[in-house]
Formats: sequence, structure tokens, C-alpha cells
Amino acid sequence: MGVRGHRRALTRAAALTLSGALLLAGCTEADDEPSQPSAAPAPPTPSAPSTPTTPSPGATGHDLALSQPVEDSVYPDMGDPGVDALHYDLTLDWDPRARTLTGREVLTFRAADTAETVRLDLAPDLEVEQVHAGGAKVAHEHTGKDLVVSLPVERDERYRLRIDYAGTPRPTEAPSTRHDMAALGWHTTAEGETWTMQEPYGAHTWYAVNDQPSDKALYDITVTVPSPWVGVANGELTSRTEADGLTRTTWHLAEPASSYLVTLATGELEMTEATSASGVPLTYWTPADEPRWLRRVQRTGAALDWLEERLGPYPFDTAGVVVVDSESGMETQTMITLGDTAYTTSMPVLVHELAHHWYGNQVSPADWRDVWMNEGMAMYLQGVWEAEAAGMPVARLLDTWAVWEPQMRAAAGPPAAYDPQAFGESNIYYGPALMWQEVRELVGDEPFWEMVRAWPAERDNAAATREDYRAWLVERLGPEVDPLLDAWLLGEDSPLLD
Repeated sequence: MGVRGHRRALTRAAALTLSGALLLAGCTEADDEPSQPSAAPAPPTPSAPSTPTTPSPGATGHDLALSQPVEDSVYPDMGDPGVDALHYDLTLDWDPRARTLTGREVLTFRAADTAETVRLDLAPDLEVEQVHAGGAKVAHEHTGKDLVVSLPVERDERYRLRIDYAGTPRPTEAPSTRHDMAALGWHTTAEGETWTMQEPYGAHTWYAVNDQPSDKALYDITVTVPSPWVGVANGELTSRTEADGLTRTTWHLAEPASSYLVTLATGELEMTEATSASGVPLTYWTPADEPRWLRRVQRTGAALDWLEERLGPYPFDTAGVVVVDSESGMETQTMITLGDTAYTTSMPVLVHELAHHWYGNQVSPADWRDVWMNEGMAMYLQGVWEAEAAGMPVARLLDTWAVWEPQMRAAAGPPAAYDPQAFGESNIYYGPALMWQEVRELVGDEPFWEMVRAWPAERDNAAATREDYRAWLVERLGPEVDPLLDAWLLGEDSPLLD
């Protein structure tokens, strides 16, 4: 998840007391808009497994997507640790007039455990017509969001399901107090255009999925819509054809992604191609009748260049942006999904969302309790960029953030122990960003930046646990960082108040 609508996400306490330089209420068309804090409510810190879910070195084909899914401690009803999805092949036809999505999905998966049935997440708005396995029709039940397929499976064996379904997709309620993410998953505009944003879950509003972060999979997506509209998804555009008044696009995602990082948008979007300084192919998909959004997102190359200087080579084959009718922004893998606002298309947000391609996409949290692993570093890198753009030390900028961190923590709890019904509040952004500055000051610039580059590279395509990350940090930086991590991530009181 990116910074989304932080300007609008302030808690009542913070909103009532904000003043001066931090109160940046309006969004402008300026090139370099500054950012500002936000906040929300708190509680538990359940346990999680201590083993990272890392593919074998040199893995190819579907083996690249091998995971060890776990039951999420924050949202245990989502996903099934018995399913290790390897590849989703989605063929999706969207009829904007009828508001009907017709889908054919072929899911290749490894059984992570022996069982009599296979359970996937699929919204009740989508009716399953039939399910096939091994060429034969198999029975299924679809109650609520649970699609249960009567297929006995053996641990570590691989299977393929074909699921045919159709219906009118609707978003699902978000577990958050933020108004800019009140609903998750599939959204349909008044004109019938569509877009998706689904952190921490919501992919199940438009396809059958193991909707949890620890299970990463490969994707091939085919989208058909009436011309001149076009469908946009993750990865590389491998074909685009028009026939009989319909436009069909096919997309290939070459490296595995958690379901919350998958995107789909349809509408009258124009494609513009470019290349970053390091040679990364860039593609921008923007509303045909609003050229200002193209001008703004064309700064993606500059943001990527800046990040590569600090994080190393961009970890994927392609990068792009699709601009949609939203107030939020999401770091959807390789194809960032940005709302059509001045803030969500600003340079700080571009830096933030691209930073997630290392922290969040290349290496993901195995459990939603550790979303701070994504957001803290992305927010810190955004702060470093903003400070450089303003010609000031990053510590000085972070001092302005620090004013509000105790309020954020009091309202939403420690970053690693937040209220499940207050997902994505500002406590997971600003406190961990301040923590990283303290780590940097403790160990020095060179060890700090070496660590920042090394973590996603060493956990390429993995989903990691807090225990794995923490042990790695202590081994690399020294035991003196451990109490600092503990205080910032789990302390009920802000370290700033000590």
C-alpha cells in the first residue's frame, strides 16, 4: 500500500491540533508536493511463524512461485494455508453496459497439506458455473466468500483447476477508518470503467484466489472490453488486438506476486511508452481526455533513477502506471495504480510507490501484522527524497514528523500491533520511518545503506516473517539495534516520550 490519501487520513486528535507548516490541506499541480502525517486506532500482536517463505535459488517456471503459505494472524478468515498457488491464468470479459464480468480461470497450485477439499476466496457476487480438475467436472460449494471444491489432494502434489464464473463484481468493505480506502477490490464507475485496489485483501472480488500475502503466484491475464476501451493489468503487454468492436489485451507477469499486488483497470486509456535511464521499459496508461495526468506520471523515470541509486537495480522487467478514478495509490506490482488527484500523482507518491517494488513486492510480509516492513522503509525513502528536494537534512524533515508520532501511536497502537479494524493508518508509516533514521544514526551511513540494498536482494521473490527480518538485521548491524526495533515496533508508549 502506498501513502494513498494521507492528507485526508488524519485522526481527529491530530486534525484538531495540526497547525503551521504541517497543515498542507490543499493539493496543487506543483511538481514537488510535500507530504504530511495522518493516523488512527490500536491492539494485538499475535505470533507468527519464524521461517521465511523463500523460493529455491535458481528456481524456474512455476517453481519460482513456490511458497509456504501461513494463516494470517490479523485476517485469519482470508486465504487458506493449505493452498500454494503457483499460477493464475485469467481470461476476463467485461461488459460495461450490463455490468457483467465473465471469467475463466485456470489455477495451478501445490497442495501444502493433504485434504479432502480445496478452499479459495471468491466473492458471493460472482456465480460459479462449473469447476473442472484433470479434465473432469468436480463438485463445489460457494457459501459467502468461500469457494470449496471437492477435490482430494495430497501434500506437495500439484493440481490444476478450471473455474468458470460470471456476475457483477462489487467491492468489499475495508477494515480501516480511512475514507480513501473504504472499500477494497473491484470498483465500477458511473460510466462502467473499472479499477481495482485490494490491500490487505479484495482480489477475491473478481477472481478465485488464495487472498493472503504469504502466497505469491505468477499471472497471465487476458482482458476483453468494447473498443476503444482497453484492459490494463500487471506485467508486460504481450498482445493487443481489435476485432468485432472488442479490444483484447494479454499480460504476462514474469515474477510472483501476492494477490494484493495484482491490478486490473478498464476504460478509454491511452498508452505512452518510455525508458528509464537504466533501460527499464516504462508504460503509462492515462485517461485519453485528460493529458495532465500523463505529464505528471512521466516523472516516474526520474523517481526510478533516484531509487536505483540507493536500492540497486529495479527488480522487475517492466514498470508502469495506470491512472484511475480513485483517491488512492497502490504499489501494484510492475503496474502502479494511481488515483487521478494531484497528490496521488505527485513526485513523493511516485517515489513511495516505486520504493515498494523493493520493499513489499520483491520481498513481502508473510503476515499482515508486519505491513510496517513495507511502509516504514517506503516512507523513509520518501522522506529522504523530500529532504533532498527541499535542500535540508532528512533528520530535520523527520523532526516535523516526530511531533505527531506519539499521537499516531496513541490512536492506532504500536506499528507492529495495530487494530485489525484500523488497517493502513499512519502509525505504520511514520513511526517505522523514524525508527530507520535512528538505525541510520546508530550504525552510520555506509552500513545502513548497504543493509537497505541487501534485504530485498537476499529475499528476492520471498515472503518474510518479522522474526526472520529482525534476526537478519541484528546479525548484519549488531545487537544494539534490537532494543531499538523493539521499542519502535511494539512499545505502547512512543520512544520519543522516553
